[in-house]
Amino acid sequence: MADATQNLSLFDVAQRGMSAQLVRMNAAASNLANAGNVASSEGAAYRPVRAVFQSTLDAATGLSSVKVAGIVRENARPLRQHDPDNPLADANGDTWTAPVDENAEMVEMTESSRQYQNMVEALSTAKQLMLDTLRNK
Repeated sequence: MADATQNLSLFDVAQRGMSAQLVRMNAAASNLANAGNVASSEGAAYRPVRAVFQSTLDAATGLSSVKVAGIVRENARPLRQHDPDNPLADANGDTWTAPVDENAEMVEMTESSRQYQNMVEALSTAKQLMLDTLRNK
């Protein structure tokens, strides 16, 4: 999708990428925080969330960037457990646990953290190249 309203710079592209990775990391953190949560019904159980990204193209500069198109809930089914002693148990004695894979969420956090760090490194390199160019004039 073209973004004809703004001329992007390398710094804009990196900022958008960093913002997107922060949203991704926050979604994974939310999922981890809700891992193991118990609910009284399948409908009330927490379901993991994911950030959905969309690429954008600045026609004026040819630079492509990313934006967060939204946050969606996964369709993963909560885990039913028979626990009649739990105060949240339904009439059958069942509770519903959030279907969060903690290992997958840690991988998601690690990957988003690395992508964020890559953007920081790109900005640092661009800054250094600009400074070197100014010194050579």
